[in-house]
Amino acid sequence: MDGANLTRGDALRVESISKAFGGLKVFHDVNFTMPAGGLLGVIGPNGAGKTTMINIISGRLPPSSGRVMLGDTRVDSQPVYSNAGRGLVRSFQQTATFNDNSIEDNLLSAIRFSGKDRSVLERLAVLLEKFGLVENWRRDANLLPYGLQKMLGLTMALATEPRMLLLDEPAAGLEKSERGNIDDYIAFAQTEFNCGVLLVEHDMDLIKRLCPQVIVLDGGKLIAEGAPGEVLARKDVIDAYLGGSDEEDDHAQHS
Repeated sequence: MDGANLTRGDALRVESISKAFGGLKVFHDVNFTMPAGGLLGVIGPNGAGKTTMINIISGRLPPSSGRVMLGDTRVDSQPVYSNAGRGLVRSFQQTATFNDNSIEDNLLSAIRFSGKDRSVLERLAVLLEKFGLVENWRRDANLLPYGLQKMLGLTMALATEPRMLLLDEPAAGLEKSERGNIDDYIAFAQTEFNCGVLLVEHDMDLIKRLCPQVIVLDGGKLIAEGAPGEVLARKDVIDAYLGGSDEEDDHAQHS
């Protein structure tokens, strides 16, 4: 089925995906389903495979086995630009902007990439004003404070009018006073764009505040899923956060 014919009623299904880099097994036989328009948190210690999983879902990395479906379309191992055209869009932990271009040009580049038109800016007007991007409209991205650069990158992702957003630690690097912007951003994406959000995040306050459901990765396996309060009270989840290393996620980001 062509991506243009997919409807927003389609779910994201991760079906028995496994991934290994040579002899290093990152995760094995991970399964979950995320309904269209839903919000699912993904948590786990460093090295649990969270970034690798987002890379596989978005098409940036192929799985070793298993598959990822968006509605009736298989999206794993497809080019990132093709999946973006289907409405499957990811963010990055770092800022992702064109540094020597203005805020306006950055947003227009994202719009052109996705084949949309400039009218998307009207849909984003409230968000652009709230984040202070309008008052810096002509400034180059590299001259903005880090928090504004981060929100510009996230707004660029939303400018593509996604059906499913994969957010990789959107609060990383933000000051505590700026983290409420992530709440506003996700609420806007869901209410104004009817967009599903898969949220990978280390900020547990943010996860508990926003996510009705979470899944937990540890040691290459999905060890728990459910409401944040009950999941975070489980002994195996508590134990998981006492260990772990940065080795895998560092490897994934440079793969």
